[in-house]
Amino acid sequence: MPIPVPEWTRSEGLLRLGTMRADRLRSPADPGAAPETLARRGLRWALAALYTPFGVLHVTRPGAFLPIMPPAIPHPQAVVVATGVAEILGGIGLLLPQTRKAAGVGLALYAIGVYPANIYHAVAGVHVPPLPDSWWYHGPRLAFQPVFVLWALYAGGLIGRSRR
Repeated sequence: MPIPVPEWTRSEGLLRLGTMRADRLRSPADPGAAPETLARRGLRWALAALYTPFGVLHVTRPGAFLPIMPPAIPHPQAVVVATGVAEILGGIGLLLPQTRKAAGVGLALYAIGVYPANIYHAVAGVHVPPLPDSWWYHGPRLAFQPVFVLWALYAGGLIGRSRR
């Protein structure tokens, strides 16, 4: 639905768009980006709000995440810290138009990269309080991982188109 722009803004040159669609704004930093919808913006902020604090936890408390690291992963503490840094940079990067696409790709690759740890956590019987040990937790978590990949790509403006 078009949003009328007050006449005084047009006459003073503050806003020369006439009318605009709140659900179809394009980023000035990337005119070729997918149209900006309210849903895309909300999902972007939600993903940033999810990844950034978990990234801080990975960096500040890596020992809490070490039990779910598969034994074949070398330097597990460094890997946990690196994944935390990736989560922080990705979460912040989604919110900046200049880095949004790179952050979307980075978080999608991150979600793919940590999948082996999620599988190991589920099948090796690793107990990590306060997380539940049941398949009621692990099943949905493993099934949802591809959604995180697509969510990151969508939030980054790399996939999806808005309805017209």
